[in-house]
Formats: sequence, C-alpha cells, structure tokens
Amino acid sequence: MPSRVDSQLVEALLRGERRALARALSLVESSAEEDRDAATELLEALHPHRVEARRIGITGSPGVGKSTLIEAWGTKMAEAGHKLAVLAVDPSSRKSGGSILGDKTRMPKLSNHANVVVRPSPSRTALGGATTSMRESIVVCEAAGFDTIIVETVGVGQSESEVADMVDLFVLLVLPNAGDEVQGIKRGIMEMADVVLVTKTDVDNQRAQLAVATYKSALRLMLPSQPEWESPVVGVSAYDGSGLDVFVKTIDAYFATERQPLVAQRRALQRRMWFDSAVREHVVSSVLSAPDVRERLTTHQSRNRR
Repeated sequence: MPSRVDSQLVEALLRGERRALARALSLVESSAEEDRDAATELLEALHPHRVEARRIGITGSPGVGKSTLIEAWGTKMAEAGHKLAVLAVDPSSRKSGGSILGDKTRMPKLSNHANVVVRPSPSRTALGGATTSMRESIVVCEAAGFDTIIVETVGVGQSESEVADMVDLFVLLVLPNAGDEVQGIKRGIMEMADVVLVTKTDVDNQRAQLAVATYKSALRLMLPSQPEWESPVVGVSAYDGSGLDVFVKTIDAYFATERQPLVAQRRALQRRMWFDSAVREHVVSSVLSAPDVRERLTTHQSRNRR
C-alpha cells in the first residue's frame, strides 16, 4: 500500500514552519475516516525526530484565570528563549457542535510572539478534559521543536484526569474568594495536582494567603500526586506578576536532573495508557462503522424521532 505521508509536509514541519504545523495539527485533529491513516503515518514519520518537551497541563474552573495566567507566564518564558506551544481546548456546543475558539483573543501578546504558537481546538464530545487527539497534537509540536507544551483544559466535567495522564506536570488553579476553601476542595482533582496555584492574589492578598495556608493543610491529608514530590501551593497574580517567579522555579525544580528518572517512568506509563486508549477507540470505531450496526442505529434513531 503506498504511503500517504507528504514528505514535504514532514520536512517543513521539522524546520519549524508555522503553515506546516497548522496543516499537521489539522490532520491529526480530523475525525474524517480518510484522514486517520494519513495521520497515523505522519505520526510514525515524526516520532524519531521528537524533542523531549516539558508537558504542562493547566486546569481550573471557568473564570479562575487560566488564559490570563498562561499569557503572563508564557510571555515570560518565551522572552527567556523557550519555544512554547499552547494547546487550548474550547468547549463545544452540544446542539451545533461549534466552538468560539477564542483563546487567541484572550492571549493577544503571547499568540503574536515569535517563539509561541497558540492552537485552540474544540472539545467536541470530550467531557471537559482534552480532545481525543490531544496526545497526537503534543507529538506533532514536539517534532516541530517546541520545548514546552502547555495544555489548557476546558475546566469542567469529569475527564480532567485524562489531561493529568498525558502531561508531566499537572497544575490546578483555584480562586481565593470562592467561599469556604475547604468546602471547595475536590479530593480527586487535588490529589492529581502536582502544583496548586491560588490566582488573583492582587484582588485580596490577605484572603489569598489564607487560601494558600488552607490548601497546604488539606494536601497534607491527601496522597501525593507523584513519588518523592510534595505538591506546593503558590499564590500568583497575572496582573502584577507576583508569584510567577516562584512558579517558574517550582517548574524547574520538578524537571531537575535528579528527577528525570521519575518523569521518564511517568512517560512510560502514559504511553501504555495511550496505547490502551487507541485500541479501545479503534475497536469502537470499527464496530460503529460496520454496515449492519449502522443500519440498526439508523433504524433505532428513526424510531426514537416518532
């Protein structure tokens, strides 16, 4: 069977050309059946050329300031010479399936930086974590030479754990003024968080410091997210920049040389989970595309409309 990989696309992507990156991301994000084989072959061609980038997931409830924080922190990183790819998931309408894809407007300075690409993607049927093609998008960005991959989630629903299972560092953003902080703690998401950031400290610093202390106390009663790592709680403000340097130092400490074997172990586990997920997706897709199954589904749907 002839290869469907566009060698010119691969070469342009490895050179870091933006247009080639956009084409490759569109291909791996496509749900069209005719694009899936081409996307698989593209990923196989890119795999030997990948850079081991820092994969960082950012999550939190809507309005907590995820995009604003990424804009401030990402700009600082880009100006220091890092190449950043921001993969932002926008919620899709259940009725129309459409998305606003407004992250570029929420990150105007960052999205125009020469070292940065901001790629918003619709969540489609994902319940709040990441799109089904996010892992493939990460591989494409690593092959294009980006040393830091930031995955910004929708921040709602039950699949935030999917994001934690595809990144090296999982960051949870919380508000300092969302009522009783202890009541607001969700044990599952807190135990997955490698770093907790209390945002918008410039609004009420005293309340923010109280929230930091409360979350620190709560984390002591929970299982650690990673072996030999105590999840820190940091107060930050994207408005005046306070706490961002501490956050950057925390990231550097997490990816320190002595912790690389632990990060590698996490990557190995994630690859196995990725394989299992890909197998399940292929099985479901094969079953649903079978002619008799499609016929029965069509009949069932037509009966339900009556």
